[in-house]
Amino acid sequence: MYAVDRDPLLLTPGPLTTSLRTKQAMLHDWGSWDAGFNTITADVCRQLVAIAHGEDSHVCVPLQGSGTFSVEAALGTLVPRHGKVLVPNNGAYCARILKILGYLGREAVELRFAEDQPADPAAIEAALAADPAITHVAQVHCETGTGILNPLAEIAAAVARQGRELIVDAMSSFAALDIDLRTTPITALVAASGKCLEGVPGMGFVIVRQSALEAAAGNCHSLAMDLHDQWQYMQKTTQWRFTPPTHVVVALHAALAQYAEEGGLNARHARYAANCAALVDGMAGLGLKPFLAPEHQAPIIVTFHAPSGPNYDFKTFYAAVRDKGFILYPGKLTEVDTFRVGCIGALTTQDMAKVIDAVGATLRAMNVAVDG
Repeated sequence: MYAVDRDPLLLTPGPLTTSLRTKQAMLHDWGSWDAGFNTITADVCRQLVAIAHGEDSHVCVPLQGSGTFSVEAALGTLVPRHGKVLVPNNGAYCARILKILGYLGREAVELRFAEDQPADPAAIEAALAADPAITHVAQVHCETGTGILNPLAEIAAAVARQGRELIVDAMSSFAALDIDLRTTPITALVAASGKCLEGVPGMGFVIVRQSALEAAAGNCHSLAMDLHDQWQYMQKTTQWRFTPPTHVVVALHAALAQYAEEGGLNARHARYAANCAALVDGMAGLGLKPFLAPEHQAPIIVTFHAPSGPNYDFKTFYAAVRDKGFILYPGKLTEVDTFRVGCIGALTTQDMAKVIDAVGATLRAMNVAVDG
């Protein structure tokens, strides 16, 4: 069995396993007003916009906190108080957007889809055509509750044809799945440091069309989450308005350097896709089946049906796999017993093979039937 002589590997959708070089970037202290740190912030923002090819139209506004903070900031800043938001819902993070809109007092319309089916661009366009009062669509790109990938380019085209604005939660897809703002009409793209960029958690960001941001002055419900105010202050001073997560920012700067050295988006996607394929194939050898059909599966996180039989218990399973050096993720579904395994982070197919060995050994020790 694999000898555990380091931190457990995180097989989650974030936080995730980071490289030693990224960890080492956090060993230094930085002043929040220091010109050197502000230069790093500006370079991080420039690189993030470039990943999405938005240099000619969009700007990056970083924000302290988790990715959800930035989703809320985007909705609260860009949707006017009289606005109305269509939310195609096929998972837990779509449902979270609806909850946020309720807190913000923004009117929302839910368009439900099954959790194992992608959002349908034609249904979205029909809903927009039927309700001229809808001003925005809020779409999750990769729904990590299941691992499903929604067809972003087609959805964006449908929203644009109806003359509405699109806000995309790209938390688990940004930097691994191609999103080209030159050809895909998106008002705002929201992501975070601790996902496919392989930084550490603590900084979200919104890549937003500059014209839309400029028009959003006065919309926000919150001083701390006002993206327009944050952006204006940074333009004037190069500084964050309030104490920035300095160690997180410099870690992300180091992670972005490694991203470029690896080969950028194409290389990151290829590694994650190889991880996903190795994981699904190996788990199949244990008799464990993915929840999603292959054509709907993003190479980010895979939801597996839990083993059948009375001896299986997730908490026991989780603890034993953790003792072998791997941290899995519980299922997010309410009606189906599942668990999730991430494919992202500083991981390779060799790591996937070790995960599969650990899962197989654990299930055998629990006297849960496996095929491998």
